[in-house]
Amino acid sequence: MTDTAGLPARRAALAILSGVLQKRRPLDAGLDHLAGLAPRDAGFARALVSETLRHMGALDAVLRKFIAKPLVPHKAGATSEILLLGACELLILKVAAHAAVDAANELAAKDSKAVHFKPLINAVLRKVAKEGEAVLSGLDRERLSTPDWLWTRWAAQYDAGTARVIARAHQHEAPIDIILKSADASYPPSEALFGNVRRLTDPGRIEELPGFAQGDWWVQDCAATLPARLLGDVRGKRVIDLCAAPGGKTMQLAASGAHVIAVEIDAARAERIQENLARTKLPAEIATADARDFDTKAPFVLIDAPCTATGTIRRHPDLPWIKGAADVTVSAGAAYEILESGAALVEPGGTLVFAVCSLEREEGEEQISVFLSQHPEFSRSPISADELFGHAEWITPDGDLRTLPCYLSDKGGMDGFYAARLKRA
Repeated sequence: MTDTAGLPARRAALAILSGVLQKRRPLDAGLDHLAGLAPRDAGFARALVSETLRHMGALDAVLRKFIAKPLVPHKAGATSEILLLGACELLILKVAAHAAVDAANELAAKDSKAVHFKPLINAVLRKVAKEGEAVLSGLDRERLSTPDWLWTRWAAQYDAGTARVIARAHQHEAPIDIILKSADASYPPSEALFGNVRRLTDPGRIEELPGFAQGDWWVQDCAATLPARLLGDVRGKRVIDLCAAPGGKTMQLAASGAHVIAVEIDAARAERIQENLARTKLPAEIATADARDFDTKAPFVLIDAPCTATGTIRRHPDLPWIKGAADVTVSAGAAYEILESGAALVEPGGTLVFAVCSLEREEGEEQISVFLSQHPEFSRSPISADELFGHAEWITPDGDLRTLPCYLSDKGGMDGFYAARLKRA
């Protein structure tokens, strides 16, 4: 990539990173800045932002070794973000020093405040190019790149050792898993994980891979496939899938022969479910409605509740920096309302599965503990290792599902998920 070709990508990366760090704007919401870029430039910009966020604590610690006093944000403009991106290019992406430093200077020249810090940016990044590797090698990268609000929670909820291996898993980008619609589906180069789940070995552009256009498979993390499996045999049965977008679990259930009602409050996200169903040629009914107001009953109800999604940090490295402990409380409250409403839809003798892609106990284990204490008509239906392809380590002492990003580490890890299966009397 030439310096000239890479500058638009770096400008986009700076705009996205500034949105995340200054406005707490989600990374995915900032991808509109990639519009108009060539695919290669767009890919570079996204990788640059993602890796900067993934290693941000450690990169910041390296930079602070070479900056005499902290920068004042309202005076320095985008200087901090330009330095972080430059350090990421040098230390993580291994871009040639002259290209990374020159690009950082060009970015500063276009910022009305950062332009006054060009000499600092130039000097600091040249030092990072020469001495940064040595500094980085002496840092506790896992601890530094995990904000205090998460590290202290994980150390308390699990233990210090588990908190560290979770943080270590977050240092690496998540692989891409696909779910085969049927046994005779065509699929791209991949390795089998379990059931009909395969992990891509050479991702490329998803839309161009074999079998995608034909609807033979869809993208879904292996951990995200487990909650729907906990419902058991749903062939010919009615299943309500609450908070259904983007539709992975809906497609799973439809492919299993269930009569699925997918409930999604957001019209645009409901449309995405419809598009996925159309491509895979799978039948399901879509209801654009608030899960708390839906009133159809069914023998099976699946709730993939809203949460802080801390189990997906490998895919969303912005999450630790745009969320905080208060968001856990807010998400848990909203999810509990949906749990109460969803439980009311379960017919007598029916099954309810509640799931969240969060590592936080308040959003998972504690929700179920409170719910069961208030609803004697429901009882926990413990999960067996056989249902999880022999992975007994994914089962909590109470018999619920709990996966961590460090599980399946020899194959690239998995998302963090919690799920509980309840039976109605």
